[in-house]
Amino acid sequence: MAPFDINKVKADFPILNETVNGQPLVYLDSSATSQKPVQVIDRINQYYNHENANVHRGVHTLGTRATDGYEGAREAARRFINAQYFEEVIFTRGTTTAINTVAHSYGDMVVEEGDEIVITQMEHHANLVPWQQLAKRRKAVLKYIPMQEDGTLDLRDVEATITDRTKIVSVAHVSNVLGTINDIKAIAKLAHDKGAIMVSDGAQAVPHMTVDVQDLDVDFYAFSGHKMVGPTGIGVLYGRKSLLNKMEPIEYGGDMIDFVGLQDSTWTELPTKFEAGTPLIAEAIGLHAAIDYLESIGLDEVLKYEHELTSYAYDKMSEIEGLEIYGPGPDKRAGLITFNLAGVHPHDLATALDSDGIAIRAGHHCAQPLMKWLNQSSTARASFYIYNTKEEIDLLVDSLKKTKEFFSYEF
Repeated sequence: MAPFDINKVKADFPILNETVNGQPLVYLDSSATSQKPVQVIDRINQYYNHENANVHRGVHTLGTRATDGYEGAREAARRFINAQYFEEVIFTRGTTTAINTVAHSYGDMVVEEGDEIVITQMEHHANLVPWQQLAKRRKAVLKYIPMQEDGTLDLRDVEATITDRTKIVSVAHVSNVLGTINDIKAIAKLAHDKGAIMVSDGAQAVPHMTVDVQDLDVDFYAFSGHKMVGPTGIGVLYGRKSLLNKMEPIEYGGDMIDFVGLQDSTWTELPTKFEAGTPLIAEAIGLHAAIDYLESIGLDEVLKYEHELTSYAYDKMSEIEGLEIYGPGPDKRAGLITFNLAGVHPHDLATALDSDGIAIRAGHHCAQPLMKWLNQSSTARASFYIYNTKEEIDLLVDSLKKTKEFFSYEF
């Protein structure tokens, strides 16, 4: 594996040649969606130009090519997260669909009145609202693990929140707002000790660090392709095979059936049982290319490089008077920084930065309960990835200072 070469990486992303408002694009919104390298774009074009057909149905040449590409992507995803079995990888539209599948299929199967579901206040809505709705449907209790002042979790609080009535614990591997990296392996052990299952939202983890679902000992794990240099509209639900076999599908139709009669039907085996209809063929093949791309760099290299960027940005931004950073220090966070500049609304701030060609995110980041915990209505967020540089962070800091000056606020 070649040493990490930022210039080579940047050259792989055509969109980085764009200009915005007359300025070179500085893209700092990868936590929302990452950009795509030419290797992924070309692979999707290859499929549509030379392999386009439906899968699992035709015996003609194109159908075989498409099926091989689709199932090859499943094996690549299995290897990428070190799932034990091929059948444990379910393709979905993304993290949201994956978690909803668990909440509806597994949750409705096991949660009864008075049972507990345990989550945290730092969750993305996709890992919060499905559990709210499950609790309502089953008359269960939704509980929240307390957070420390810096936005981290204390395992003693985790242990105290999980009880013998807890059926499901679901925690983000990495917070999309605070950047907090949670100890999912330790939380999973505490959940299992009480007889609960462990679910984790890995949308902000899988693109940035090595994830081994067997080592983490999670029961379900979800992530999205579009945050890991892959296409939109594709994600993965990893599920422990023994649990998936017991679960009922929540979508019905073509391909997921075994036998259909006039009054009843039976389902095919994993993983197809959970993939009704024409699947996300081009998207899965694009995801495979994204996995290959990240593996060619090495996830350890990705994590190391992002940590350097994040530490640099954290230090530089901390020097700006009136700028408040939310979440833990750089040693406990992933590659994003959420912040506010006193006296400047985050949307105004994002607009001002956009005039300099700098793309950040502003708003509640699909985490309104966390905004309430922070006592903020919205925040700004800069997120970093393999194609960003320290020079771009310098441009961000200069633009923040210029914006502060423009609004002429005194501190």
